[in-house]
Amino acid sequence: MTPSDACFNLIKRFESCRLNAYLDERGIPTIGWGHTGPEVHLGMTISQDIADALLLKDVTHAADAVNRAVTAPITQAQYDAFVSLAYNIGPGSDSRDGIIRLRNGNPSSFLRKLNAGDSLGAAQAMLAWVHAGDHISNGLVKRRAAEQSLFLS
Repeated sequence: MTPSDACFNLIKRFESCRLNAYLDERGIPTIGWGHTGPEVHLGMTISQDIADALLLKDVTHAADAVNRAVTAPITQAQYDAFVSLAYNIGPGSDSRDGIIRLRNGNPSSFLRKLNAGDSLGAAQAMLAWVHAGDHISNGLVKRRAAEQSLFLS
């Protein structure tokens, strides 16, 4: 599957585009449509074309991770919501929990439920991902509600 306009629109709705680097809620240097990486630093400025190219690259990376992880049939809306989650949370690694894999190597409860065919359980599990550091982020609560709405549509 590939992300639809609904996926890109959802990401853009919550990320907005900033052409000058800034620190996100967790203190991570960020630019464009929520792009992070070792090359991003405060004082950095990019063009709109570069911001859009970074968005496409980052969404493609998230979509590739989702495509590798999903084993059950899902709808386009579920896929788009999952890609948005992977874009925002990250897929996971040995050092960081993610929407696909936890740092202990196990799949997240969201992915386990999705691949078991439990769409309602998966939709509920996505609501756990609302923390920015050690506090609940109102922005993430709103974003997860929107992703859940898309997932269930």
